[in-house]
Amino acid sequence: MPGAKQQSAASALLRTFRPEDFETLYEIDQVCYPREIAYSRRELRWYLRLPGAEGIVAERDGQIAGFLLPANWEQVGHIITIDVLAQFRRAGTGSALVRESEARLVRQGVKTIEIETAVNNPAAIAFWNKHGYISRGILKDYYPGGLSAYAMIKSFGAAASGNARS
Repeated sequence: MPGAKQQSAASALLRTFRPEDFETLYEIDQVCYPREIAYSRRELRWYLRLPGAEGIVAERDGQIAGFLLPANWEQVGHIITIDVLAQFRRAGTGSALVRESEARLVRQGVKTIEIETAVNNPAAIAFWNKHGYISRGILKDYYPGGLSAYAMIKSFGAAASGNARS
């Protein structure tokens, strides 16, 4: 059930974004990214309203700890953003969000998920590598100020989507 809360192994409660979460998610994005990269309110609203997008919120200790915005664009998944407050990092929150988004996208028939991450962010690169994402190249000048990004991808076979036949 899309709006239901779910308990993950990492003890974060995961649920689907609700409109009343918007300001909190916006504030989290502002502290997680430099001003030139963080989304404006207008941009964040636009991404949350895209066809195929479904925000996933993680709650810990009674507060929103982070969120992930995945989208299914013509059977190709894309993680638009992942934001986790500093005090909840390295506690499984981001990993729980990634696993949940992957599961949702694979249930929708997605076979690959794409992400972009800054080339100067070794922690993010290691995080995505840990989750099975590999670089498929560099996107020059992807971010404001000329910062490049790794285009990363993870593939899911028929067995991962539950479509395997015996």
